Amino acid sequence: MAAAERDRQRSIRMAATRARQVERQQRMAFNQQRRADQAAAKEAKAQYLADRQAETEDLNAEVDEQVNALQSVLEHTLGVDDRINFDSLRSRVSFEAFKTPPALAPRSAPRPTVVEPLTWLQGLIPGASGRHARVVEKARAEDEVALSDHQKAEAAKAVELAKAADEHAQRKAAFDGEQRRKNAEVDEFEADYRAKDPAAVVAYNEMVLTRSEYPEEGFPQNFRLAYNTVSSELVVEYELPLPSAVPAEAEYKYVKTRDEIESKPRKAAEVKKLYQDLVAAVTLRTLHELFEADQADALNVVTFTGVLDTIDPASGRETRVPVVSVRASKEEFEQLRLDKVDKVVCLRNLGAHVSSRPDELQAVKPIIEFDMVDKRFIEQGDALSGLESRPNLMDLTPSEFEVLVSNLFGKMGLETKLTRASRDGGVDAVAFDARPVLGGKVVIQAKRYRDTVGVSAVRDLYGTMLNEGASKGILVCTSGYGADAYNFSKDKPLELIDGGGLLYLLREHAGTHARIAS
Repeated sequence: MAAAERDRQRSIRMAATRARQVERQQRMAFNQQRRADQAAAKEAKAQYLADRQAETEDLNAEVDEQVNALQSVLEHTLGVDDRINFDSLRSRVSFEAFKTPPALAPRSAPRPTVVEPLTWLQGLIPGASGRHARVVEKARAEDEVALSDHQKAEAAKAVELAKAADEHAQRKAAFDGEQRRKNAEVDEFEADYRAKDPAAVVAYNEMVLTRSEYPEEGFPQNFRLAYNTVSSELVVEYELPLPSAVPAEAEYKYVKTRDEIESKPRKAAEVKKLYQDLVAAVTLRTLHELFEADQADALNVVTFTGVLDTIDPASGRETRVPVVSVRASKEEFEQLRLDKVDKVVCLRNLGAHVSSRPDELQAVKPIIEFDMVDKRFIEQGDALSGLESRPNLMDLTPSEFEVLVSNLFGKMGLETKLTRASRDGGVDAVAFDARPVLGGKVVIQAKRYRDTVGVSAVRDLYGTMLNEGASKGILVCTSGYGADAYNFSKDKPLELIDGGGLLYLLREHAGTHARIAS
């Protein structure tokens, strides 16, 4: 009995031991799994934080990339040849040579069937010669049929091949003709451009500006061009990127406690500086591209006005705001080292009218109104009243022309008084602008000229303006002005109105549809 009890107790202890071992193993497995889960969770959290930080860095890199692109707008074009290669406009593609379709390729005639002659031994067999002769005849007949079928098939293929070749020749002739026509258009375009035909000069420079590569976002690249043949002046009205082109965010930061990526707004002063720099960069870049591309030496002067097409926050209406206007001569501009200049300072040194707050839509007065030089607009409006019914300003006497100009400025709101005819460069009319602050005494001279007005007339006007104590001088002519005249008037309170501008003003303010014909 005692031995049995001991065995029973031993069994109980062993079972308890095994139970404790199982429990210990289960605890160990549980703890291992928990540690693994904790490690995985820690690793996942670290990866999540790394991903969020990488996302933040990507946003900052994108902002930096946008700002760098804005700041290098001018530099981007300095390594580019902006000239249009006329030869690249011509088509040099050869029409694909005619290839015989595989189905129409000629095939060799079938070979005659070869019937082996009887041997001497075979000829001894009775009837062998007859049978052999019949085999030969049958083979000959079959060969004739096969050859006839082949010749018919080849004849049909020859007809189809000739038809295909003729159709190819017609397509090639049409292609070559169209290519010659297009290449002739390029030849004519190049000849007209090098001859400084106004339409060709405008078309060429439109091509130059259209090909200019800007960042994709925020740069509308819309513009209008007009060319004055008298002064070899290209007038550009260019739509600038809006202030929104400057990223509103300066940088991004990940806030771990809130699990949020916060943006830090760019300071107003920095936005203003970046945008002023961008406006100046687009202006200088456009001038550079036009002058560099000027193969025909057609541009002595380029007048650029940069405008913003936007919504007026005060009225909610669409508005066009000029924020920069500059007239630059080619000779002067080519002396600049654009890779070294401060863009805004450079523009001001060129005598530009530059808005101090373009980001707030603060406007400047354009050096010249686009519609006053683009003859296309003038002619379109005048056509309604008939070309021959319009008075020719060149038929007026000098005195009559002076009266006309004086009356025009009276219609424009100035109090004008004609002076005695002096013919010595003196005052033709004195006008008074009654507006406070901006107004004052204005001297006006009228020149009914056929030839280009030189710098001497502008100097005379400036001297007269100073002698009269006037705040502004206006020179009106029926022709145009040379580059020296425009250069002299730069940074001075002088306004030069050419023949196209005069016709525009007469139509807009006096309702007079006139023309200028020698």
